[in-house]
Amino acid sequence: MKLNWKLLRLIFFTFLKMGPVTFGGGYALIPVIEREAVEKRKWLRNDELSDLFAVAQSVPGAVAINSAAFIGYRLAGAMGAVAAMTGILLPTFCIVVLLAVFFLQFKEHPKIEAAFMSVRATVVALITYAAIKIGKSAIFDKTTALLAGLTVALLLFGGRYIHPIILIVGGAAAGIAIVVIRKKWFGLETATEKKQLPDDKKIVYDYMI
Repeated sequence: MKLNWKLLRLIFFTFLKMGPVTFGGGYALIPVIEREAVEKRKWLRNDELSDLFAVAQSVPGAVAINSAAFIGYRLAGAMGAVAAMTGILLPTFCIVVLLAVFFLQFKEHPKIEAAFMSVRATVVALITYAAIKIGKSAIFDKTTALLAGLTVALLLFGGRYIHPIILIVGGAAAGIAIVVIRKKWFGLETATEKKQLPDDKKIVYDYMI
């Protein structure tokens, strides 16, 4: 298959611009990817982006790197994944090297401390914004709202004892069980995303859990 070098360059430079904002483990990158990949480039739909981040968080590795790899692979195969990962890693690598060289010398400087304090606050705002945006497509009925609320409660009150992978696997198992029970016991179709199913299917969003 002939490589589309123009597309690979576009993927590389798109993620190169995103690299410097991968704070907070990459969660702060979510609104940036939404703007670039969904609104500007039209590479993904909003619901696809939500699914992508769900998968990116469920597998080992940083969310930003996993997301870049998935998007790059979808657009241009293995080389697209390499281009996206290289683009997003290069600025981070350079920044980390510079911090390693200069941070120890200036970490006690009042202006440096103030800058990092502001960055932390900004990252919280970006992650909150990303959660709200994803929540609009991920939480669309009583079942998904209950699952999200239960997971938040478990994280808040038992996060010290419950590994996140258990919650991810448990959420997947709960989703499968709900679909099977509704279909087998009640003959109902279950909407798995925020959109209408074909008219010839009985749609029940908030019937029962």
